[in-house]
Amino acid sequence: MSAKAQFLKKLQDQQPRPREFDSKCEADIAELRQRMGELQESMAAWLTDTGIRIEPQDVAFSDLLVGRKTFNVPAVGLYFNDREIKFTPVFLYGQGVTGCVEVSLCVQGRATPQYRLFMRCSESVDWTCSPVGIPGARRSAFSEDAFFEMIAGLLP
Repeated sequence: MSAKAQFLKKLQDQQPRPREFDSKCEADIAELRQRMGELQESMAAWLTDTGIRIEPQDVAFSDLLVGRKTFNVPAVGLYFNDREIKFTPVFLYGQGVTGCVEVSLCVQGRATPQYRLFMRCSESVDWTCSPVGIPGARRSAFSEDAFFEMIAGLLP
């Protein structure tokens, strides 16, 4: 084996290997955690110089479909004056979706669900969203524009 081949093999052996998970559920939880972190980074970039405060939060939730285990997952709170928008993971698996995040407007201690974000769905591997309370509402791609529609309630 050449010196170059030995060097490259040794280098490859030192590279961190992707973590292997014991189950699809563990992999999906890890992905939800990662993608919530990425979502928070996007929000921070979109809200630069707006005066809206972003606070990372941690929520524990359990999903009956994953054996009643409890998982800690990142959540996000956006604050402006006396209003808050919460992005809170609520379940891991639903009909045709993986990773559901509820978007709620909180005013005077009262939370009102506005939208749902889905980490993955049967139509897309990217974030999608739909309004709450509209039966048959179609999921649409989550984007910067959709984000600003969601948080419009921060402004009275």
